[in-house]
Amino acid sequence: MLDLKWSGVLELPAVNYSLFDYARTQAVAVTINDNSIFNAQTGFRRAEPSKVLPLSNSGTDTSITGLKTLHFSILKDPTRPLNTFHEYQLFFLESNDYSTNQVVLRYGSLIGGNPLGANPDTLFLQGNVNTNPSSTIFSTRFTEEMWHNFGLVLDFVKGKTTQVYYSIDNAELAPVSQAVTNNLVGQGQYHFGILKKPIGATGDISKSGKQPSNINEGVIFGGIFAEDGSMNGCISTCP
Repeated sequence: MLDLKWSGVLELPAVNYSLFDYARTQAVAVTINDNSIFNAQTGFRRAEPSKVLPLSNSGTDTSITGLKTLHFSILKDPTRPLNTFHEYQLFFLESNDYSTNQVVLRYGSLIGGNPLGANPDTLFLQGNVNTNPSSTIFSTRFTEEMWHNFGLVLDFVKGKTTQVYYSIDNAELAPVSQAVTNNLVGQGQYHFGILKKPIGATGDISKSGKQPSNINEGVIFGGIFAEDGSMNGCISTCP
């Protein structure tokens, strides 16, 4: 990122606790601006503080083995709205060789079109991006002033299935999908934050296309942790 420090990207907002936070942990707002450019990817605006948020992993550690439930909650930042003319990735698991995202949470106007013409103010939880066509496992409107809680059941044993649990605010998580076929092979790293894609890109979208000026956007995360269900298949649906 261009001359940016994480202290200028992350904030601790005064918001209600997410489902798995309460008084134990603090929600964090991740923000982007015109200078949020990583590794010469001038087409993107991105901030993914993987070493700052509570869940970080090496790409080959135990968080991407066995049967894991990845928990996180996401809330709109009322002071820094996202631009629904663009596509965003707010969470993704990137394979250790960087060849694919095995699971990804998208928002906005997706490149190639939204599934079934869905409103861009929607969260799309999708499977492996190298699957053709890419599958949407679950979607929901990204409504304001409420936490959207996810529990992603990732079966790394066979490397083949993903199931989604979901709720809003302090409601108990409930399954909203079956365990669907989804290629999780490749291990990798979890990314939480904002990756804003350009409009009108040709060729390498990371280095082409258009981004507006005076960007001031953000999203709030809470309750991030990975739960090991390898022994008993346990999935926590509430604190």
